[in-house]
Amino acid sequence: MSDVYLMILLDVIKEKYYSEKVFYQTQLGIDEEAWNDFKQGKRSLSAENTQKLKNLFTDYEWMLFQKVLRQTVVYPEKRGIAVKEYRKMKYLIASKWMNHQLAKVEIVEESNQNQEKQALLLAVHLDYQEWGYDDILTFRVPARLQKQLASDQIKLLDWFDEQIEEN
Repeated sequence: MSDVYLMILLDVIKEKYYSEKVFYQTQLGIDEEAWNDFKQGKRSLSAENTQKLKNLFTDYEWMLFQKVLRQTVVYPEKRGIAVKEYRKMKYLIASKWMNHQLAKVEIVEESNQNQEKQALLLAVHLDYQEWGYDDILTFRVPARLQKQLASDQIKLLDWFDEQIEEN
């Protein structure tokens, strides 16, 4: 398994579940040894658990993830900044969609009871009017900013710009 693949995957897990342990115990149903063996390439996950890893991403995020991985093959110097690049591109793309009034934004209710309420999930949708073909980017938004960002597109764009600069 690629180090870059693992770095981005772990970053997404920590963003969504706040810890690897919560994720591998509650979502994959495996212990720490099995998880560490997987990360070290000593053990494969079941097909079901491999799908659960992929499901951490929307289809569009998965495509972007693959592009970032490919960039690190073509440009090895990008390996150290792959996580930052992945995050930056998500914010940049969502910002462009919003600037061109192509996307709609919604707060997504999560079914994960293990999730702390410090942050909420914001989804930016590019709708093609065909079921199942929307492009979606998701973001963790601090709960204290949720209402103002969800209802004010200018503030949301400003927030995206801040995130791009930070990443």
